[in-house]
Amino acid sequence: MPSIKVEKDRCKGCEMCTHYCPTQILGMSREINVKGYFYAQVNDPGRCLGCMLCAITCPDVAIVVHGTAVQYRMFDYFPAGGKQPAGDKV
Repeated sequence: MPSIKVEKDRCKGCEMCTHYCPTQILGMSREINVKGYFYAQVNDPGRCLGCMLCAITCPDVAIVVHGTAVQYRMFDYFPAGGKQPAGDKV
């Protein structure tokens, strides 16, 4: 089963992870971190899909997702083979 670790002292409480989590298992703590923000916390870890949307959308890189089982991928985050498609120009 995937697990989520939120580094509470890096979180600035923007709530992006809570918005983008497809299972809505993340919420905001009632405690304040060292920066003075309410930080994100995992409310129902058993329902985590391991999609990593919380970690990807976190602007402070405060979330790490560890997987110990099959993870469901909702999107292809990187092109196959790690190469950019031929038609796309940067």
